[in-house]
Amino acid sequence: MSAAGGQSWGRYPRATQQLAPVTDRAALLPAVDGLMLPHGNGRSYGDSCLNPDGTLLMARSLDRFIAFDPATGVVRCEAGVTLAEIIELALPQGWFLPVTPGTRYATVGGAIANDVHGKNHHRAGSFGHHVRALELLRSDGQRIELGGDDGTGRFAATVGGLGLTGFITWAELQLRRVPGPWIETESIRFDSLDDFFALSRDSAAGFEYTVAWIDCLATGKQLGRGHFLRGDHARGDPRAATPSAMPRRSIPFVPPVSMVNGLTLRPFNTLYYWRQPARRKRHLSHYQSYFYPLDGINDWNRMYGPGGFLQHQCVLPPAAARDATAALLSEISRSGRGSFLAVLKEFGDAPAPGMLSFPRPGTTLALDFPNTGPDLFRMLERLDRIVAEAGGAVYPAKDARMSGALFRQAFPAWEAFSQHIDPRFSSGFWRRVME
Repeated sequence: MSAAGGQSWGRYPRATQQLAPVTDRAALLPAVDGLMLPHGNGRSYGDSCLNPDGTLLMARSLDRFIAFDPATGVVRCEAGVTLAEIIELALPQGWFLPVTPGTRYATVGGAIANDVHGKNHHRAGSFGHHVRALELLRSDGQRIELGGDDGTGRFAATVGGLGLTGFITWAELQLRRVPGPWIETESIRFDSLDDFFALSRDSAAGFEYTVAWIDCLATGKQLGRGHFLRGDHARGDPRAATPSAMPRRSIPFVPPVSMVNGLTLRPFNTLYYWRQPARRKRHLSHYQSYFYPLDGINDWNRMYGPGGFLQHQCVLPPAAARDATAALLSEISRSGRGSFLAVLKEFGDAPAPGMLSFPRPGTTLALDFPNTGPDLFRMLERLDRIVAEAGGAVYPAKDARMSGALFRQAFPAWEAFSQHIDPRFSSGFWRRVME
């Protein structure tokens, strides 16, 4: 065990904590002093994956496949296996992840603990909907095999439970059948927020994947303009899914100031909006470039400079979504603190599998902001007020600073959830929102 300074993928906040590797799923957890927290590949953005002055149980070495049935698409693997490793195994045999977030370098344990979602929530729900079983190792040595209908609530507490209910050693997932590695996509340039909602309604029934990039600095009648992307799996040879399908670039060092700033944001957003002269464009995309464009840039989080970045991702209920989204975008535009990576999507109606699952019916907006200090935090608090007044929620996996009051309002099952927390497990996030 060693002591180390740690940070999330957002590179904010930072914490000093002990690191204890876990390499054998059949063994007991390491004997440590104080509080513990499972840690996968470190792709969470805020402090849900940090345990200041405690111990991180480093699970990435649990990277073994236990079983895979190419006839049914059922895979059982250890919690440290990444989504990329599942794709490498399963796609050549005609199977793919039923739900995937925007990076394939998340671990299975992390995907469950954050109940991640993707571009097809309106069709497939969240990651937790496809977990058939898992094993939870508690700090007292108790091993519990859980499934979706275990009658105790422990499975629902563990899915989306931020790693607080115990250590996931393995999980069994149901993959989905696909014809190949290609996605048939359509990109539609739209002019306003109302256009987005119309496109989203029209696309939900006919397309597996839907999402939009928006120009978060646009104002007036152009507020919310952007590109709507919708797609479906296309025919193709699964064996064509090679790691070299997407070229890799790199940001080799942390620049002294953020590359995302007032000088770069507005011209980038304007050029990106007009990069597609035609109103509609259809093309074939490899799954890597379609689902994981940022994975093609090693250490892309460095571009935000020495202070790192914070993401604000919220979900707004359907009745309030249009007006609240407009209010959020207006506030961001007024601040001049836009984002290269502004993503807008409507979730479906699938019931949440976890007590603290973030996806729910409504519209989700996600933006990254370079950490410029107190002025940024004041703006984020204004965004939080809009979300709270609309009855929405902020995503714990992406959060580094929301108030306990907002968390408890947005996740009313927190009290029932807290009954399932392992008493030796905690995180910087949990202690912060429980203050």
